[in-house]
Amino acid sequence: MEIIKPRTLSGFMELLPAKQAKLERMMQILRDTYSLYGFAALDTPAIEDAQILLAKGGGETEKQIYRFQKGDSDLALRFDLTVPLAKYVALHYNDLAFPFRRYQISKVYRGERAQRGRFREFYQADIDIIGDGKLDILNEAEIPAIIYKVFRGFGLQRFQIRVNNRKILNGFYAMLDLSEKSGNIMRTVDKLDKIGADKVRALLVSECALSDAQADEILKFIAITGTNAEVIAALEGYRGRNEIFDKGLEELKAVTANLAAFGVPEANFAVDLTIARGLDYYTGTVYETTLLDHPEIGSVCSGGRYDNLAGYYIDKALPGVGISIGLTRLFYVLDEQGLLNPELPSAPADALVLPMTADPAPAIALAEALRAGGVRVQLYGEQKKFKQKMSYADKLGVPFAVLLGEDEIAQNMCSVKNMRTGEQVTLSAEDAAAFIRKTLADNNGPVILEK
Repeated sequence: MEIIKPRTLSGFMELLPAKQAKLERMMQILRDTYSLYGFAALDTPAIEDAQILLAKGGGETEKQIYRFQKGDSDLALRFDLTVPLAKYVALHYNDLAFPFRRYQISKVYRGERAQRGRFREFYQADIDIIGDGKLDILNEAEIPAIIYKVFRGFGLQRFQIRVNNRKILNGFYAMLDLSEKSGNIMRTVDKLDKIGADKVRALLVSECALSDAQADEILKFIAITGTNAEVIAALEGYRGRNEIFDKGLEELKAVTANLAAFGVPEANFAVDLTIARGLDYYTGTVYETTLLDHPEIGSVCSGGRYDNLAGYYIDKALPGVGISIGLTRLFYVLDEQGLLNPELPSAPADALVLPMTADPAPAIALAEALRAGGVRVQLYGEQKKFKQKMSYADKLGVPFAVLLGEDEIAQNMCSVKNMRTGEQVTLSAEDAAAFIRKTLADNNGPVILEK
């Protein structure tokens, strides 16, 4: 039989168990935090009817989508979690309670060129709130407040959620008689962090057909900086010239005030007029989140307010607000930067029970007793020498080895060895479970360590 050389496709990520455990820890923090705020878990199909996924697509989306035929069916892999959500809400409209709050942590697929930190298969972690007809501005502050909790739960402190409002931008461009070009302008301005102000100005003139004066006015506007209060005060100088602008300004003031009420420090959120988000469906507040010590990474979490995402699937106004974390990319970058906590327990078990007698029954009973005491236990059943058993424990990375020989059985005790320190104590099964739990709790630090 010919041996086929194993390989992983370009743009797809496979992790060894220790790193996978860290990724799972981040997912658990996400689930716990989202659930804390009353979001329901959702899992939409990875494969959808291509017509469904492409309803709002075309262009680059159609180029990137994985599409295939199965019989007479035209199918595609989901490229994000937002479009399937829109379909889901439209399909189950009569069965849902609104506002509908959902979270989803699932893989999505994009057939784009694989790059460092950019994958063709990757996890997104999304939260969205969908209203029926209306959705209060309070929700536009709660979403980034939840992201603040998530990032702090990861162990991050030096991050910033940058906030803007598309109505402010649309209103400002209307002041310059540029409403028809606003979409192209926003997509161009959105490149500011990547290409710089000079190149953005050149593109505004060459590709968006703006005058030099118009381009200069836009760059002057988006260059407004300072504290949140200072930026808002500067925006007040434009009030009264456009109704849409004024509405956006009021919404921005409400969001910043409510973010503070949710307990988000100003060090972690900032009004940033350069944030536009390239997607046309955003209509109000928009967000992008960056790691302050790693600006080269770009945005690691983004989203915003949309007013008619489900319009292709149902004749009802279903406004929403949501945010998405590119979890695979974030994890990859954190790992590359050496920011994942190397001391975080990542073994599949807390303890490895090693029988030292021919009869496995006492070891089985001990393993069950430890599990009943809340300890994750693996029972080693191989007939190997002691040195080989300990070598396995080392390679597995298990925090504790629990030894059970004739002496321990006679005393109704077990020997618990800390694999990190080498210390060994003899305890009853009940005390061993409590000892292991306490030691692990003391060593259970954040998944990310900032340098």
